Order: sequence, then C-alpha cells, then structure tokens
Amino acid sequence: MQNPFRYFNSSPEVIRLVVMMYVRYPLSLRQVEDLLFECGIDICHETVRFWWNRFGPIFAAEIRKRRVQSHSYSQWRWHLDEVFVRINGETHYLWRAVDHEGEVLEVFATKRRDRRAALRFLKGAMKRYGQPNRLPYLGRLALQPALSG
Repeated sequence: MQNPFRYFNSSPEVIRLVVMMYVRYPLSLRQVEDLLFECGIDICHETVRFWWNRFGPIFAAEIRKRRVQSHSYSQWRWHLDEVFVRINGETHYLWRAVDHEGEVLEVFATKRRDRRAALRFLKGAMKRYGQPNRLPYLGRLALQPALSG
C-alpha cells in the first residue's frame, strides 16, 4: 500500500493529531485551528476539513481493524441478529453479526429466508469471531445446530 501522506508537507503525526482532535472531541473546525495555533501549529480551518475528509475514513478503518483484532479480551462478545428491511417495496432479510458495542462486524442480505445461506454466514462469522453469545429465535429455521457442527 502506498503512503497516503506522500504529497503533504505536514508530518503524518500532525495530520493524525488534527483529524483525531476534530473527530474525538466536540470541536468546530475553527476551534481545532485555534487550539493548534496555541501549540505552535499554524494551519487553516479549511486544511482541517480537507484532512478530515481525506484521512478520516483511513483512520476509522485502522481503528475498526484494531478493535476487531483485540476481541480476545474476556469481556468482548458478539451476537447474531436478523432484521427485516424493505428495499424498493420488497421485504429482505438482513443478517448481522454485531459486537457488544453495537459495531456491525458482518452483514448478509437475502430475499428469501434461506437456511443454508444463513448457516454459511454464521459459520463464517464463528470462524472469525468465535462463539456468539446469543442467536435469534427463528422457529423452524433455528440456527442452534450450527453451533455444534
């Protein structure tokens, strides 16, 4: 992967600091500009906005990847969720693997309530994230046998 900071005159540490200040704290672009000016970093609020648009998704993906990799701690847990959604007037079934913080780990959508596809999705999620804490009750489409096999 190429360095995303290669065409910028500022150091990657300054860019990361600016973006994380804007994202993490309830500050406006001009407030971030003022705080950085007090620290001796002279940038425009439009630069903060540009860096946030350019590097925000990259930093969010890194954070998300680290959070998923560190799921080995004892309090981390996830569950499988089934949601009915309407897309263009048709009902679709949306299967989601959700962690305890509400972060969606994986998504699978289908038009029909297909047991084989749901089991395949569950087994793939179990390979990546381990045993789920709870499964939705689905009547005759129950996914409990997937846990044993």
